[in-house]
Amino acid sequence: MNTPQVRCRSCDQPNLTPILSLGETPLANALLSREHLNDIEERFPLDLVLCPACSLVQITETVPPEKLFSEYFYLSSFSETLLRHSKENVEQLIVSRRLGSDSLVIEIASNDGYLLQYYKQAGVAVLGIEPARNIAVTAEERGIPTLCEFFDGQLAENLKAQGQSADVLHANNVLAHVSDLNGFVGGVRALLKESGVAVIEVPYVKDMIDRCEFDTIYHEHLCYFSLTALKHLFQRHGLLIADVQRLPIHGGTLRIFAVHENAAEGESPDVAEMLADEVTWASDSAFYLGFGQKVESLRQELLSLINRLKSDDKRIAVYGASAKGTTLMSYFGLSRTQLDFVVDRSTVKQGRYTPGTHLPIYAPDLLLKEMPDYVLLLTWNFVDEILQQQAEYRKLGGRFIIPIPDVKIV
Repeated sequence: MNTPQVRCRSCDQPNLTPILSLGETPLANALLSREHLNDIEERFPLDLVLCPACSLVQITETVPPEKLFSEYFYLSSFSETLLRHSKENVEQLIVSRRLGSDSLVIEIASNDGYLLQYYKQAGVAVLGIEPARNIAVTAEERGIPTLCEFFDGQLAENLKAQGQSADVLHANNVLAHVSDLNGFVGGVRALLKESGVAVIEVPYVKDMIDRCEFDTIYHEHLCYFSLTALKHLFQRHGLLIADVQRLPIHGGTLRIFAVHENAAEGESPDVAEMLADEVTWASDSAFYLGFGQKVESLRQELLSLINRLKSDDKRIAVYGASAKGTTLMSYFGLSRTQLDFVVDRSTVKQGRYTPGTHLPIYAPDLLLKEMPDYVLLLTWNFVDEILQQQAEYRKLGGRFIIPIPDVKIV
């Protein structure tokens, strides 16, 4: 049973303010096999709202996590950008936290071990927690100890009772996926050593609004955070956000460093500065309400371009069988009459079909074989990496359509 959220996921206040409705969409990562193409696909409402009390932006629908994450098709290690981003973070933390062979680093939603591998290479003990069965197996095969579990307060207490408390606790791009925010953050506090730090990355809601990144809204992403909303949430559980970094990855990310409230670290000037800036917009419904108008303008612009190209008999492929691509194609009403096929580097996606649009997914080398005139880049958050990888296709005359934040052809 999927229950619409009528109270805030963080502070439990009612009277949430509507921001944007994207209609009913299929689950963004529910890739189809050929034998299931004729099955009826489940669709769920995708409505975005604001909590004026604590500033949390969130969707109203909660799809059971078992339906979303028990089998998953996103492997972090296929992104060179993400690997580089993770390695730099690990190297900095090893030095700043003086980590060694007697330390323990735990990652929640550890995927295929893409981040923990760098700690292991440095001789630091690691533990991954990953609910997707297929991905947990992949991590174990790479030598990363991994619990195939959903993280919650009870699991945290169990691990703590076994003597497994974290010097560093990572949670990258998972807090937004959690329906029980308070249970999750309470679990973080329980699992974190008194001297430890939780390093957590979340999508930054200001970047989403400013850059019209509506396609980052899908059913896995229940929440879109400001630092203000995060402070309310973590403070409720005895955790202090000691520092914050604003990062460009994934279209705009906040990395926070949370410690026990009685830890020696205080609040950094960067935290105070960001919170002061957010006073002007984080809880202001007017800041968010123009979002829908910007999305509609983007929709008209992209559809006009694609329809003009198709009327000129141009072939258009897609790069990226991504979750954000499902949202964009679904809300914009794109279909197989406009788009020919999808390519993606992930071998676990190749041979499947996209949700809703049922476009076949192939390896990227098909671009050189088929030479479509244009490629719609739906994984625009890795634009530089992908354009570099596809230098030969572009040299032969192929062109990319970048849809976010503005429609452009490169």
